[in-house]
Amino acid sequence: MWFFASPEVVYGEGALGYLSEIQGRRAFIVTDRNMVELGFVELVAEQLKAAGMEYQTFAEVQPNPSFEIVKRGAAAMSEYGPDWIVGLGGGSCLDAAKAMWVLYERPDMEPGEINPMIPLGLRQKARLITIPTTSGTGAEVTWVVVLTDAEDRRKLVLGSRENMADLAIVDPVFVKALPPQIAADTGMDTLTHGIEGYTSSWANDFCDGLCLKAIRLVFDYLPRMVADSEDAEAHEKMHNAAAIAGLGFGNSMGALAHAMGHPLSPLFGIPHGRAVGLFLPYTIEFTAREVPGRYAEIARFLGLGAASDAEGAAGLAEAVRDLARRINQPKSVEELGISREDFEAALQKMIEDGENDTVTSARIPDREELARLFRYAYEGRSIDF
Repeated sequence: MWFFASPEVVYGEGALGYLSEIQGRRAFIVTDRNMVELGFVELVAEQLKAAGMEYQTFAEVQPNPSFEIVKRGAAAMSEYGPDWIVGLGGGSCLDAAKAMWVLYERPDMEPGEINPMIPLGLRQKARLITIPTTSGTGAEVTWVVVLTDAEDRRKLVLGSRENMADLAIVDPVFVKALPPQIAADTGMDTLTHGIEGYTSSWANDFCDGLCLKAIRLVFDYLPRMVADSEDAEAHEKMHNAAAIAGLGFGNSMGALAHAMGHPLSPLFGIPHGRAVGLFLPYTIEFTAREVPGRYAEIARFLGLGAASDAEGAAGLAEAVRDLARRINQPKSVEELGISREDFEAALQKMIEDGENDTVTSARIPDREELARLFRYAYEGRSIDF
């Protein structure tokens, strides 16, 4: 038995206006300082006031949110007593909002205890609205919560279907002026979600079409979005693509590129999308040496010519690398500016942390293979094992 979970999604130009129609007493906005400075919090606040609601803002979320920030936010939430929680921002803000909501409803729990096996009993106090301001993580439509254990310097993938948002608002107004670097980083995250969602061992009929559509949108519109901040169509299409990929991979799970990207990001301060996107072509090559069929299907969907499944998979890996070149993304770990000495010093921890997330990969590497994958990716070498 399987499940397909999704919030209600309101999307397109003017979608934010739907906030003025919700019924409630007070809202608690979870966000970061940048959202305040950009005026995005005020945009949301105007709609909440139009709905007759009071609101309070918690703008202390930082990239890779920690257990500590989640606990601090949940404490402020408990003091205020909202019946709506609004996550506003990139994936970090949305994940933090989900986790704070759980602790608000379940003050007996620790952030690291959130998992699918424990009934949470949410929605006794509040419901959740997610509003993404980047076009990458898809966190607005997934139940996954990625938090950082600051003491151990590692990311934990947590969450439960219960902490899925009730409403996701996908309005391109928030990404029309997205800086090119952030557009590129988050766009590669969307692509990784689409490809891994389609090729993971948990891929399924309900998610396949979503993943394929998201992949095509990325190849068609991400270069345009990065190149031209005035290209409204590209920005809207990529914003949709992020949510579509989130629905796809959120119900079929990620795979090896995420397993490798998750430990690299907190150890070296690399944005999540840049990290997983960097590892994506290497993990395609590694997995396709044993199971190329699903990658070849993506290649055919994109119109990449191939005489065999193996050739199609290789063509897809090269297409990902070519896309990365076009939007100035790094093609190797070395290009991130990480020294070989620092990389080797962190390698065993990356292996230990990464192997916990490999379960849904169609080809699961052992420790030696995972070490080789990291080293090949550091040097920019195509996978030959």
